[in-house]
Amino acid sequence: MRYDIDGTMLQTLLPAITAAEDAVARLDERVLRSPVGEGFAERSHFFDAAGALWVAGELVHVEDLVLHDAHMDSRAPTHELTIAHSVLRARRRIWTGEPSWALGVSGLATLTATGGEGEGKAQEAKSVAAPLETDGEGEDEDGPLAAEMAEIDALLARSQKLLDIHTGKTPESETAAVTPARRNEDPLGLLGDDEWDEEQRLAEWRSVQPLGDSLPPVLGAIILFEAWERIEPLRRQHWLGGLLVASHLRARGKVASHLFSFYGGLKLVRHERRRARDRVTRLQAFLEAMHLGAVAGLKEIDRLSLARTQMELRFRGRRSNSSLPELADFILSRPMVSAAMIARHLRITPRGALNLVNEIGIREITGRGRYRAWGII
Repeated sequence: MRYDIDGTMLQTLLPAITAAEDAVARLDERVLRSPVGEGFAERSHFFDAAGALWVAGELVHVEDLVLHDAHMDSRAPTHELTIAHSVLRARRRIWTGEPSWALGVSGLATLTATGGEGEGKAQEAKSVAAPLETDGEGEDEDGPLAAEMAEIDALLARSQKLLDIHTGKTPESETAAVTPARRNEDPLGLLGDDEWDEEQRLAEWRSVQPLGDSLPPVLGAIILFEAWERIEPLRRQHWLGGLLVASHLRARGKVASHLFSFYGGLKLVRHERRRARDRVTRLQAFLEAMHLGAVAGLKEIDRLSLARTQMELRFRGRRSNSSLPELADFILSRPMVSAAMIARHLRITPRGALNLVNEIGIREITGRGRYRAWGII
């Protein structure tokens, strides 16, 4: 499948490209110069993770995601909430790394938990273990931990055998003998699909990266995202495509102050346009998602700036060691906070956290007398 852009298509997409480029640049400049930029960057991780599940057809409440991230779940986490938390952790990992780390071989290997650097580490571990086994041949095999070590060795051998079968490294004679048993044990195909070669699909997607790098940042990002949607390299981490779009914008220097929330804008575009058969319609939808996401980010910056100004009026003139400024920064970095979260972050008692919340004057969002939470609405 071809992913290049011809002159006619470029002329059709030019207005949407201009609008998206301008909105993304203005958002990056605002976040870079705003005193609430760090809080906005942290909040965007939560909203983008919930947006990724929304695009996939699942509903995850941001409040539940905040509590799950703080290990304060009010109930057992659902499967969708666990996936949203994986998106959240992946975004944080990309943000803390180098701008081009996620698009490199080692970055993709880490984020997708596939081969790459993992295989190299496994070979290194084997080479280190070989001399140790040789040095231990003359030792007494009837030591006090001989039985336990034998069980560990047997477990490692079984695990390595299963890994070899799953990655196709087992000799044909052994594979023929073990594959039917594996299929009987896994009738739903949960362990993997032999016809779905993720490494080959990832390699095919990586072949599109030079084209994306040769185009303007926003246009190159949507080309990479469209290729990700069409190739579908990962069956269980399909949400990674939107995160790689944000990483591409950051690697190209288009967005340097935060990790762009692509899914936050994509969920505002109708499903019929996102999944249209016409390629131009899909690309226009992705460009509109970038524009809408940037506009929503600008509105969020305005809301956070106003909230910070109002909170500053509350603790202006306080003593220098007051906890209210730190509380304000914590509130700005989360979609919602609870008394237990505040107490843990500020290392104070829950009663002290309630007193600080009453002094800083933020809005209570649950409307309940117990298990209350506060946030910027």
